Amino acid sequence: MNTYNPNDFLYRVRRSDDASARFDRVPLAVRTLSSNTLFQGEHEIGIEHHGALYRLKITRQGKLILNK
Repeated sequence: MNTYNPNDFLYRVRRSDDASARFDRVPLAVRTLSSNTLFQGEHEIGIEHHGALYRLKITRQGKLILNK
């Protein structure tokens, strides 16, 4: 079972020089788009990447699948 936590994508873990704190959470700037913006009412879109065509699909369960 997948355990997805959106907050995992907001921070990058970095080792700290301070011995009392082993890791620091550093904010990570990630450009975020909603699936509604990407799909615009469709259930499948094509993505061209380095000359290859990928298909991003929304499943019946509402999950995303990326196929080459």
